[in-house]
Amino acid sequence: MQPLAAQVAPGTYDQIQHFITDSPWNIQGLEQIVADRAQHLLGGKGAVLIIDDTCLTKFGTRSVGVGRQYSGQVGKITNCQCLVSITLARDEIPIPLRLKLFLPSEWSTNVERCVRAGVPQEHPLQSTKWEIALREIDDLKGTIQYGMVLADAGYGVSARFRRALTERGLRWSVGTVKTQRVYPAHVRLIPIPKHFRGRPPRHPTPSEDAETIESVLDRESWRRVMWRQGTKGPLIGTFAAKYVRLADGNENARGQHLPGEGAWVIGEQRARDEKKYYLCNLPPETAFEHLIQVTKQRWSCELGHRELKQEVGLNHFEGRNWQGLHHHAVLCLAALLFLQWLRLSQPDGLFGETVPAVRREIAGETPRRPRTQIQYCPCCTALFSGP
Repeated sequence: MQPLAAQVAPGTYDQIQHFITDSPWNIQGLEQIVADRAQHLLGGKGAVLIIDDTCLTKFGTRSVGVGRQYSGQVGKITNCQCLVSITLARDEIPIPLRLKLFLPSEWSTNVERCVRAGVPQEHPLQSTKWEIALREIDDLKGTIQYGMVLADAGYGVSARFRRALTERGLRWSVGTVKTQRVYPAHVRLIPIPKHFRGRPPRHPTPSEDAETIESVLDRESWRRVMWRQGTKGPLIGTFAAKYVRLADGNENARGQHLPGEGAWVIGEQRARDEKKYYLCNLPPETAFEHLIQVTKQRWSCELGHRELKQEVGLNHFEGRNWQGLHHHAVLCLAALLFLQWLRLSQPDGLFGETVPAVRREIAGETPRRPRTQIQYCPCCTALFSGP
């Protein structure tokens, strides 16, 4: 804020501090601008919407939502704030659209503490991360176009989350754990007989037993697939996949879940015999290589998180209240969006690395102009000279 104040409001640094932390402006309008511009740059059936979270390391206990929770950046449980992120990505280019604070249990069960930190009364306090993500997906409906929703195992292990995505008509690929139970794709339900001695069962019986995806994929052949062309050459991994029925239907009398929707289970062999597992509800006729390429696109949100922190200062916020944190977050989203627009719209070599496939499409839609003709205000979020 200090360099910004030096340009637009010399000697009044406190006014910009007030604008971010205390001024009662609403973030919805700026969020809509970010979504509209992101749709113009990346939106379409070839894009993916990535759900993840990113953490801001903190000291003390008064910053809203701070608590001891897992931080992927640190790689362990630490004192931090956790923001649920929604990112639009295509051809390795990420544009984060939303950042919403998650309240851990020590906050969500303490109404007085939330009031002191300025948490809005209408905010559902005891929301899980996947419930926050679903609300943002619903809010973006009609604004953003994409072909798939991607998420890591922190979201993918929830059958309710997966069902909610399917009910919204969305295709998804999510991480999961090796103990996720599944049925063979040809499983059927044996109906309850009309005449039964003793107490009749309340649920039909599956014709096959459920087993873990680890055991299912151990019987499959593992293949090497190139899933992305990296800057230092092709990225190749070893994968296996099988189409199954997920064991996430109604629970029967024996505590077993009945067959649910059909989905692919995908395994990835990593270094030191480590394996990662994924679920994907693409149709059974989907090509093996396409399954892998779609699933591995989730990595691009990590690049977006890194740039939010390193390029535009997401983790520099020093306020404590809910409103200030979300003001700061949405301004960071707008700033990073502007940087991505510059990278995509300028001639080669003038502004960092670019992705040719996206740039060619943008160049076909709008004429490309020299960088010297860009007109923008350094203190305003309406930064775009393009359409």
